[in-house]
Amino acid sequence: MACAALVSSDGGAQSAADSPARVATADDTVLLTVFLKHDQSRPLGELNAQLERQGFYKAFPPAGIEVVSWYVMMGIGQVVTLRLPASRLREVNRIFESTAWGPYRTEFYPTYDYKAVGLANHDKAMQ
Repeated sequence: MACAALVSSDGGAQSAADSPARVATADDTVLLTVFLKHDQSRPLGELNAQLERQGFYKAFPPAGIEVVSWYVMMGIGQVVTLRLPASRLREVNRIFESTAWGPYRTEFYPTYDYKAVGLANHDKAMQ
């Protein structure tokens, strides 16, 4: 249900140029964890060359999107967590579709920051 709120009702495609830059606020900020699963049938140099040709590192990360973490997960590929306004979710998706597909298969997990609530619940339970 939370994911449904992140998607525009018009359902149409949108390029990065169509999306206005916005500053994330507490009300519309989401975290997006992206699994970039590398094609293990091809050598790393070949994958990196394709990413370069497709402009992945020029396009990603887009301006105004916070990279919370970016790790290599051995045997998987890369795992990137972003903090962004929900209104820019489609823009980020389009970057992956147009520049990362081929070297990577992608999985996306939109979430929200629960840390303060969880810790507050813990503190309350300890009283």
